[in-house]
Amino acid sequence: MSAPTYTLPFPRARRQRVETSRGMGLGESLATALEAIGANKLRSLLTALGIIIGVGAVIAMISLGQGASANVAQRLQGLGTNLIQITPGSQRGPGFVNVGAGTRQTLTEADAAAIQEQVAGISGVSPVISVNVQAVAAGSNWSTRAQGVYPVYQGIENWQPQAGTLFSDQDEQDGGQVAVIGQTVLDNLFGNGNTGSGNALDAIGQTIRLNKVPFTIVGVLASKSGDQDNTILVPFSTAHVRLSNLTYVGQIVVQASDVSQMDSVQAQMQTVLEQQHRITNGNDDFTIRNLNNIIQTAQSVTQTLTMLLAGVAAVSLVVGGIGIMNIMLVSVTERTHEIGIRTAIGAHRRDILSQFLIEAVVLSGAGGILGIVFGAAASVAVSHVAGWSTVIVPQAVLLAFGFAAMVGVFFGYYPARKASLLDPIEALRYE
Repeated sequence: MSAPTYTLPFPRARRQRVETSRGMGLGESLATALEAIGANKLRSLLTALGIIIGVGAVIAMISLGQGASANVAQRLQGLGTNLIQITPGSQRGPGFVNVGAGTRQTLTEADAAAIQEQVAGISGVSPVISVNVQAVAAGSNWSTRAQGVYPVYQGIENWQPQAGTLFSDQDEQDGGQVAVIGQTVLDNLFGNGNTGSGNALDAIGQTIRLNKVPFTIVGVLASKSGDQDNTILVPFSTAHVRLSNLTYVGQIVVQASDVSQMDSVQAQMQTVLEQQHRITNGNDDFTIRNLNNIIQTAQSVTQTLTMLLAGVAAVSLVVGGIGIMNIMLVSVTERTHEIGIRTAIGAHRRDILSQFLIEAVVLSGAGGILGIVFGAAASVAVSHVAGWSTVIVPQAVLLAFGFAAMVGVFFGYYPARKASLLDPIEALRYE
């Protein structure tokens, strides 16, 4: 009479792996893990969902943050580089109350000349007269501001012509009645029906009246952004005589030759202006602002917000890891009898540990790959739908995927270790 046989209650391929569990290699452990994941496809997908959302959210948030940072940097660079602005100080009202910065009339063209002559390390200086004007041209009118500046101001502020030319030193010396207009002014005076974009070439040579004073348009400025385009530049000497008879100027703009000289230039200018205004008690009637510090502060803020958003999104990765740990614990419980059989026929604890750990890592890794696709798609969709700038950073993709893999190892180790420590006798008895 032949002895009774016992067949392992698993699919044939899986039965063969159980029967050869002793000394199971990495490839066999990976195959077994994939088979276990494939046996419960829906549960595996739901388990990886937290990782998918987490990785996608991290990539999308960093992409939005980097896009915002790049947008801010582009706009700030449009203001010019290595700039220092000097504005009048605050005027005191009744009761010694400060009315506000720039309310005092203390800066003059002579101050700009003194800075040009006495301060080392600068590449350009221009006083600025700003006058609110009603511009009339081509049968249309538009309320804007005209700025009387030296020709060098156009380079200091990084203005570029999209058509025509910028006015010259000769125009400044002759008091020429020439003007260079911004994109907003062009659109409102020369646009189709005063609502569309104007043709820059059509505006060149046209007469524009600023507060009834005629000027010839010699150039149109390339667009920057927002309120910067709503401007008209004219020679300083012309603005001083024809548009404003004020002795004082609204501000003085200075460009340092190099970013490393910004602090030195600022200190020199303070000394020169205190001498010009005969200030000895330190109560300056002017304010000096270093725009590079403003740019650095703005970029720092956007970077901090990016990291904050990424940190919040990374929380979902941790939640996804907890989900993996819970499901792996359930899987260990469901497969206790199988673990007992593996151990009984010679599988080492490290084989059981590696099998369940690989299963957790595969789940988190697959979730990470799907999360990358989800995050990239979300970034592109937000960019198209909302019109926000997004920049997908490869380092962010690698960071998110690496973190997802670490989550799989961290939260998968405990269930895997628990499985490897099961007592074979107790496991075989488990129903």
